[in-house]
Amino acid sequence: MISDSFRATWSPRLLSILRIMVGLLFLQHGLSKYFGFPAPSPASFHVMGILGLAGVIEIASGALVAIGLFTRAAAFVASGEMAVGYFMSHFPKSFFPLVNGGDAAVLYCFIFLFLALEGGGPWSVDAARSRT
Repeated sequence: MISDSFRATWSPRLLSILRIMVGLLFLQHGLSKYFGFPAPSPASFHVMGILGLAGVIEIASGALVAIGLFTRAAAFVASGEMAVGYFMSHFPKSFFPLVNGGDAAVLYCFIFLFLALEGGGPWSVDAARSRT
């Protein structure tokens, strides 16, 4: 069983690690759309369409969440983007996320919603700014 002191020490740090990883993973989606990195953008991507706006949100909020700057606001916007994306692209195909390919969108949505409430944790620019 994990001791309370261990949990108290590591829980905030793991929040920061979760934030960093989710931000970097989300950032990849926007970079892919605009720069073809680390993989080519989807064939359906058009800079001027709604996917273009999604790419901007993914780059901006992914970077902000990864470094922990304005974490709550950036995560809230990203959560909303994932909810909209899920219901526009995935939900019409099927009710079940496993079937409609939207399980990643659902996970992103709820992890970002969690980060919007919890903030960036101790290893974030937000935390460093509040200490000064």
